Amino acid sequence: MPDKTPCRVARRRFLNFFGATLVISVTPVFAEEARPTLLAVRVWPAEEYTRVTLELNANVRFSHFTLEAPDRLVVDIEGIEFNAALKSLAGKVAANDPYIRLLRAGQYKPGMVRLVMELKTRVKPQVFTLQPVGGYGHRLVLDVYPEVPLDPLLALLQEQRDNDYPPGEEIRLEDAPTEEKTPPAEGKQPANGKESGKDGKIANNAAASSPASKLKQRITITLDPGHGGEDPGAIGRGGNREKTVTLAIARRLKAKLERDPNVRVALTRDGDFFVPLGTRIQKARRVQSDLFVSIHADAWIKPEARGSSVFVLSEKGASSSAARWLAQKENNADLVGGVNINVKDPFLARTLLDLSQTATKNDSLRLAKLVLGELGGVNRLHRESVEQAGFAVLKAPDIPSILVETAFISNPEEERKLANEKYQNQLAEALARGILRYLTQNPPAVKSPIA
Repeated sequence: MPDKTPCRVARRRFLNFFGATLVISVTPVFAEEARPTLLAVRVWPAEEYTRVTLELNANVRFSHFTLEAPDRLVVDIEGIEFNAALKSLAGKVAANDPYIRLLRAGQYKPGMVRLVMELKTRVKPQVFTLQPVGGYGHRLVLDVYPEVPLDPLLALLQEQRDNDYPPGEEIRLEDAPTEEKTPPAEGKQPANGKESGKDGKIANNAAASSPASKLKQRITITLDPGHGGEDPGAIGRGGNREKTVTLAIARRLKAKLERDPNVRVALTRDGDFFVPLGTRIQKARRVQSDLFVSIHADAWIKPEARGSSVFVLSEKGASSSAARWLAQKENNADLVGGVNINVKDPFLARTLLDLSQTATKNDSLRLAKLVLGELGGVNRLHRESVEQAGFAVLKAPDIPSILVETAFISNPEEERKLANEKYQNQLAEALARGILRYLTQNPPAVKSPIA
């Protein structure tokens, strides 16, 4: 073969150089990372804990420590400058906040802001960051918990001592439908002897009415208003938030159930603050609940979707693709509400089990069928049967648990109804009737006294 000529060698060297030059010329030049800027400050006070959320356009580095005499939490945030959002801190704290006396911030040194939280009592703070999710940017979260955590059981007993519920109109139970009967479809007469008009009003069948049944033993029920705090849940076109609607219905339902002297009701939240899904289960077990009812308002991508639904836990997959989507959305509440993943609670790890006890599953289904039948007298039913999906909040292994989607807040007509106090009251009445029917037909086993 002929030897390589100087010309060919020179051409190869030129191509190698040109290729390297070409690579260099098309390599993108990345812009300098945006400087973190504070966008908003939100404060969520509650007896259980107070949360302060700082929302930013980028992640930040921080450090924190506590001081005594007086008690303070100090947080140093690197890479940001003092701005109007930080200046508004002082006005964010309510006078009745259980734990925070004052919030203030200032430019501690160039590129670092110092936030000082003056406290009313000793606290156990948790400071952590959250990545962007659900419409939120980066978040720096300051949670202040009391040194001695509130005990749900003691709080329930104290509330019982403090509240003297006046006698009111009792929940009336007609002859209960048998479990084999199918809940009514749209336009059909419900099995409980009531008709629902177009405006959602209930027409009672007086002939079927009988005095309310009194339970023979003490019953404890945990009501779980969905979402709260940083997690608004679904938002209707009219601006109504799921977290507000669910709390209003839960409070009304609590008052109705407690008209029976043998019923006491605990709420997983009685204010606008976030409760992690596992903590909701923990609260129910701590007060030795006989039932767990999680209350929500449904949403779908199309505004035409409407109607009420009741769900139980599924171990083998959802009963429909929509149910699977809904469960995934609800299970993402911890991401939106903001859970500190660095805190490991072994008790919570033990409670987040799959529902494995056959008796508990069957009881959940019985409760769900009776509640769905009663909802059919107030609103259309989205489906004629109880649905199943893998909701994390239903995974208490020893408490019959259901999740109620009261109506579609994404439907403009149902959103207006959900925001109406009279309609909230009708929903609460229906839920109470279904729950009391179940308890009358399936009295739980007697537990060790807790009071």
